[in-house]
Amino acid sequence: MEAKLPTQPYKGTRDFYPRDMRLRNWFFGKIRKTLELLAYDEYGGPMLEPFSLYAAKSGVELAGEQTYHFTDRGGREPAVRPQMTPTVARLVAARINELNFPVKWFSIPNLYRYERPQRGRLREHWQVNVDIFGCETQEADIEIIQCAAMLMLAYGADESMFRVHVSNRRFFRDAVASACRCGREGAAAISKAVDRRAKMAPGEYERELEKAGLSADEVERLDELSKMGVDEAIALLPESDGARELSDLFAGLRALGLDKYCEYDFSVVRGLDYYTGTVFEVFDLDPQNNRAMFGGGRYDDLVGLFVGDKAVPGVGFGFGDVTLENFLASHKLAPADGEGAPKAMVLRFAETPYADCARLAAELRGSGIPCSVFLGGKKTGRQIEHASKEGFTHVVLFGGDEARRGVAKVKDLASRVEAEAPLGSLADAFV
Repeated sequence: MEAKLPTQPYKGTRDFYPRDMRLRNWFFGKIRKTLELLAYDEYGGPMLEPFSLYAAKSGVELAGEQTYHFTDRGGREPAVRPQMTPTVARLVAARINELNFPVKWFSIPNLYRYERPQRGRLREHWQVNVDIFGCETQEADIEIIQCAAMLMLAYGADESMFRVHVSNRRFFRDAVASACRCGREGAAAISKAVDRRAKMAPGEYERELEKAGLSADEVERLDELSKMGVDEAIALLPESDGARELSDLFAGLRALGLDKYCEYDFSVVRGLDYYTGTVFEVFDLDPQNNRAMFGGGRYDDLVGLFVGDKAVPGVGFGFGDVTLENFLASHKLAPADGEGAPKAMVLRFAETPYADCARLAAELRGSGIPCSVFLGGKKTGRQIEHASKEGFTHVVLFGGDEARRGVAKVKDLASRVEAEAPLGSLADAFV
């Protein structure tokens, strides 16, 4: 006898049964509606890309340790996409002479990374990607942060639930070089340690900085930098381009009232190598989700990898569905199963022909109400139980008595209230 095939999905991936998909469609629907209100256009791209696309600018951890890649039958080296930003940069570069800049795009692809599965991290996830190309000024950075905040607010969140931590890669490099008297390579090594500090064991952070050549005094100065507010930090290096960018950014955030969601955080570096200016991460303030949910920033050199000296400035962020689900659950912002738009099931009675029930369902569908006819011969109570378990909000009763009077009854499964309406006007019972 052959061994049975496993029913569990591949480690770090998930199955989505219909009830799970209803929740996913709800929160992706919120995302799409918000982004469309902000006039972003949706795009897509392939699951497979050349591995070199990620090796060029994604950083050692992502490209070297977390990317699924292989040699195909033609000798090529494709990778299963671990992120979407390199793909969208390639798309922009491919039609750089046709696009009407600036452009505002978004996508919701599924991505794969060979990570150790844990709370908030899986090997497959869906990620909202939002990007602006062709605007080099701070307006784009401000709008991207505004967009991130609006997505959170769309779910009913407020400033007590999340915070946007903002920094600047140029300022970080200049401040570290000044405080620690190191060159560009030294600053890059320090940035890796700072970016990973929250994930390190006690003492590991200091050891990493010592390896980068820092003295005890320089480590202390670096800690002092991390405790400064934005105005104090800017005053430290007024001639830095990064300081000027930070100043303009926070002035814009204050002008729009977004500063109540934002704070300066020197330690936000972002591990990906392509970020060049503004960087930010959105943190869940619930203690059980004590990590950054998502983040992004400015990457002005990425499109140039494809087109040489024809630079196109870009700024954007990526937002994973796993951390979103955790956020919604911990703050009780997700709807209970069955909430939302009406969805009806026409119950079956022995004295009522199936065709009559099907006509009732067609009438409701014609009014924009999703509707199904129960299939089978269960008792009425079992049919209602089935409808409730499957996420239907209402049931329609059309037995012999209703048929003789030319009406149907509509029962709300949440309130248990029944309403009666004449045939041809059934939708009135759902108001």
